[in-house]
Amino acid sequence: MKKTLKYIRLGLAFIGVALFAIFAFYWRTDMPIEVLKEKYAPAPSQFAEVQGMQVHFRDEAEVPDSLPIVLLHGTGASLHTWDGWAKILKQKRRVIRMDLPAYGLTGANPSGDYSNQSYVSFLHAFLEKIGVEKCVLIGNSLGGSIAWHFAAAYPNRIKKLVLIDAAGFPTQNTQQPLAFRLAKIPIANELIKYITPRFVIEKSILNVYGDKSKVSEELIDRYFELSLREGNRQAFIDRMKIRFDVADTLKIKALKMPTLILWGEEDKLIPVENAFKFKRLLPYNNLLIFKGIGHVPMEENPEFTAISLQAFLSN
Repeated sequence: MKKTLKYIRLGLAFIGVALFAIFAFYWRTDMPIEVLKEKYAPAPSQFAEVQGMQVHFRDEAEVPDSLPIVLLHGTGASLHTWDGWAKILKQKRRVIRMDLPAYGLTGANPSGDYSNQSYVSFLHAFLEKIGVEKCVLIGNSLGGSIAWHFAAAYPNRIKKLVLIDAAGFPTQNTQQPLAFRLAKIPIANELIKYITPRFVIEKSILNVYGDKSKVSEELIDRYFELSLREGNRQAFIDRMKIRFDVADTLKIKALKMPTLILWGEEDKLIPVENAFKFKRLLPYNNLLIFKGIGHVPMEENPEFTAISLQAFLSN
């Protein structure tokens, strides 16, 4: 009996030391906002106060009077996911992109509300703030869901709509990113507010890319460091608790603006089957599927995927 108790005590001591080592090695404090701004918000970055948030955005154009293109990123991303497209599009168009609430340098929404309705309200207030009355609206993943919800709420403000691997339908994903899974597990999701291993972010990015060789150290660092902005880890967890209302999909049928649906064939997060669900419901649409590309086509291969977009915009 004494031997058994001794082994139990040794086992518990070992577990305690192991947990202490994990906490010590992977503990991450929030990165100061000023440090992040210096690295990730050089010109032409701007900040505007919207609904109690200092929203990080970029408004670029070599043809400033053109119809604006507004770009909405997905979960865990930032306005930087559009760097490749913005570089191409701003030569002929006005391009506006922002860090959505919960992500990037914008940070958490003071309301704590990350529903589609809250994001639609935010986008409307943001566009009012910068004086955009009508635009081409483009969204990827979560941004795609926000885009079609916004188009349903304010159809007269949208000239054309582009949905890229957009959220909006229940789906059986084959490979959900590690960070997404952890954020949904009780206790684990409390720990990731303080323990944020870089490899979790790396694995999550690799999961959404078709061509893994395009996942650079710089890309991983950007996603990782922006996740450490004060409030972003809690906001990420809160966002992952939101469930889509299936009844909302009925709104898609009412959208009358020309719509382009773009999808990566290798998307394991929102499988390509969902592209065809959008196609069946949208009355005026074009669908293009990119072979060998994953969940973020515009980030993974901006030059190639922008060709299809430019053709749609020019018609």
